Amino acid sequence: MAEHSVILTIALLVLGYGYISQLLSRFNISGPMVFTSLGLLISPLMLNISNVQVDATFVTIVVELALVLVLFSDAALLNLKLLLQSWKLPARLLLIGLPLTIIAGTYIATLIFPDQPVIYMLLLALLLTPTDAALGKAVVSDESVPAKIRSTINVESGLNDGIIFPILITVVAIIVSGLNGDASSGWISYVFQQVIFGAIVGGLIGYLGARVASFSDDHYWMQESYQNLIPIGLAILSYYLAEVFHGNGFIAAFFAGLYAGNTSQKMHKHIEEFAESEGELLVLISFFLFGLAFVPTTFQYIDLYVIIYSLLSLTLLRVLPVVLSLLGAKLDGKKIDFSTKIFIAWFGPRGIASILYVLIVAKEVGGIEGFETIFAVVTVTVLMSIVAHGLSAQPLANLYSKKHK
Repeated sequence: MAEHSVILTIALLVLGYGYISQLLSRFNISGPMVFTSLGLLISPLMLNISNVQVDATFVTIVVELALVLVLFSDAALLNLKLLLQSWKLPARLLLIGLPLTIIAGTYIATLIFPDQPVIYMLLLALLLTPTDAALGKAVVSDESVPAKIRSTINVESGLNDGIIFPILITVVAIIVSGLNGDASSGWISYVFQQVIFGAIVGGLIGYLGARVASFSDDHYWMQESYQNLIPIGLAILSYYLAEVFHGNGFIAAFFAGLYAGNTSQKMHKHIEEFAESEGELLVLISFFLFGLAFVPTTFQYIDLYVIIYSLLSLTLLRVLPVVLSLLGAKLDGKKIDFSTKIFIAWFGPRGIASILYVLIVAKEVGGIEGFETIFAVVTVTVLMSIVAHGLSAQPLANLYSKKHK
């Protein structure tokens, strides 16, 4: 199937799902479940209608654009003022739970895959640490679930991918320098430059872009229909401008969103509207490409050990660090009960960030050769998460809200 045919398929899929999305939600069938399944259906693993490669140009472009917009909107939708008032639970998850998850994930990976280099297992743990609130959308959008719990899950999901990414590019730089036979410390200056320049350029673009948009809106220079397009332009501009100055474009997109979303309330509103429409579309297309191109590429490397680690990643390796990080935590002056800890821990699904990060890793290291186990684990973990969290989100939200008003 040519690329144009894939685009036509995506268009038909968007139309079809759009027409019956509310109906499917009654059966706890989510968008990522539908798009991934149909991608798999036409892939070489099933009907063999399409044979799109992971490194195809249009796949790379869509993936990079999706990651830029996901990082931008995730950061922009973080209300820093509100976060300062209710920072304790997210801080525990990000400052205690997240490092524990990385350490535990790396250690268990070295036990299950003893032949793999430790640095590769650290990379695997990093790829599977970011959470994706979109796979448990019914939880974070259900107003019967206490607002502070929803906010905690949202904030963790919005920040952990931005926190993980600089560490990820550091590890990738170390691996690439080793593969190239260069054991020097050149990667240190490279990573420093990527992070610092990316953050500075992104912050400036986000701040100035939001200020200009507010000025233009106050003077009635801008048509309302263009207000939701400004965030797209800012995200893409921050990415490419950072690359020009040898910074990391993805880090720039994150900081641009952080400044844009918290500099102007109107901008925050428009970014939210954009994330719920155009942003969601790109995310769903990424899930489609995951099923169409990524799963068939890694399927042959899936074995019992890969499945075992994937199950542990979604359960114990997520639940135990979260429960430990929330020991003694209080909400509204009362200690958090065990069911709340488990509820927050379970809704740390692995999704779009893991998919997009692993494709970036593939691009940096030149393919999946030598990294087959890592890619296979990410594939299985994300597939399990799409189904498990998609099916359980609404039922568990209903059950939890009955006992926690």
